[in-house]
Amino acid sequence: MNKNILDACCGSKMFWFNKNHPNTLYVDNRRKKYKLCDGRKLEIDPDMLMDFTFNLVVFDPPHLKTLGENSWMAKKYGTLSDDWESDIKKGFDECWRVLKENGVLIFKWSESEINISEILKLIDYQPLFGHTTGRSGKTKWVCFMKIINL
Repeated sequence: MNKNILDACCGSKMFWFNKNHPNTLYVDNRRKKYKLCDGRKLEIDPDMLMDFTFNLVVFDPPHLKTLGENSWMAKKYGTLSDDWESDIKKGFDECWRVLKENGVLIFKWSESEINISEILKLIDYQPLFGHTTGRSGKTKWVCFMKIINL
């Protein structure tokens, strides 16, 4: 998909000159057809039905920073930038932002180079529980829940 424009609340695309712009992904949380009081038709027909928030978010960012640019592992999994701490925090904050109240965020991390304890210090949320997997026991799965305290 070569769509580099997102209209996240497209509705009936009223302000678009080209209501089917080929570079635009039109999304909305509804698909409706209306007949207005003056007889005109109003159609909300997005490319994709989508909401701003989600019940479940999975965050599995790159885990490695010392790979060669052309290595198989870098191509397959990506690499951390020099500013990886900020990237991880921004990514986690964005995942949290779109998570519905009482939604669940599953975070996956490999401790091949960086311990999960360093990652957890970067974020403002406390995990509920976690689990270790993988042959070497370095893969950590951590579960968070967006609980809103009253």
